[in-house]
Amino acid sequence: MQYRPLGRTGLSVSAIGLGTMTWGRQNTEAEGHAQMDAAFDRGINFWDTAEMYAIPPTADTYGKTEEVIGSWFQSRGKRDRVILASKIIGAPAGGFGWVREGKSRLDRANLFAAVEASLSRLKTDYIDLYQIHWPDRVTNRFGVRTYKHKPEQDGVPIEETLAALAELVQAGKIRHVGLSNESPWGVMRWLRAAEVAGELAGLPRVASIQNAYNLLNRTFENGLSEVALREDVGLLAYSPLGAGTLTGKYLNGAIPPGSRRALDHRPSRYATVNADAATEAYLDIARRHGLAPNQMAIAFTLQQPFVTSSLIGATTMETLVSNIDSIDVTLSPEVMAEIDAVHNRMPDPCP
Repeated sequence: MQYRPLGRTGLSVSAIGLGTMTWGRQNTEAEGHAQMDAAFDRGINFWDTAEMYAIPPTADTYGKTEEVIGSWFQSRGKRDRVILASKIIGAPAGGFGWVREGKSRLDRANLFAAVEASLSRLKTDYIDLYQIHWPDRVTNRFGVRTYKHKPEQDGVPIEETLAALAELVQAGKIRHVGLSNESPWGVMRWLRAAEVAGELAGLPRVASIQNAYNLLNRTFENGLSEVALREDVGLLAYSPLGAGTLTGKYLNGAIPPGSRRALDHRPSRYATVNADAATEAYLDIARRHGLAPNQMAIAFTLQQPFVTSSLIGATTMETLVSNIDSIDVTLSPEVMAEIDAVHNRMPDPCP
């Protein structure tokens, strides 16, 4: 396993991180425990979860994934050997009425309530990296291409959120702060808020940004990659397989039983114009070069200088092991050039 710095925190996380959102819905507690055991044995020290997991989100599955992780910590006693990340939801997007009575915002009351609830489910006294799952304002996220400026819908000011997070850091309940589904403007505003306040104010500097990044969605490269490299706010790349799309299992409208698309009533951000054509082109590259499609896709993310960790997930142990094996795959300059050629013809079909 490789390990990379998590921003300026002094922590080092495995280049492959363990995504957890299927535990409690597509995977049982026992299967989640087995995945954590396998990942830990392969040197993965970084797990990523969220209060709203398992996915797809429902009132019945809310918090279930954190409970699975908590029971693993309780039974294995390895909490101090895992760097644990979780998230709080922003203003309800699409409606999560079961989360704090549908009034979740990024204010002090919600942050404190969310952290305490997560700590209880996770059976731990602290969370290493606490992330804002999405901004408390209108932004491009989850497949939206065009930014619509609606300042009247801005939520809690970043400075207010950051001050509450600082209290949680000072209380020892969280160690570091990260962002997710953020824009370049948003990341720089968070950085500026901490910088302007100065060290005496004790406001934490964001350590990372967790956005989608894969062969079908390289939009991170357009502006955020420079921010990540210049500001040491590395990418935690989620969906390196495009929610399974890059394996080819959804080609031509196929929806395998038990798959995420079969369970999730929401339209997939990866079921778009040119998604099949681009996927077939990437599968062809993998076939011609003797590469497993999933490993080529994950290895692509790992070779980007702005990526801190690529977050994999799986519903079967066979798939998990194969995804972890991506750490041993290095794509040749020829393969990278062919990937770029496809990207240039069909850029970001699934933003």
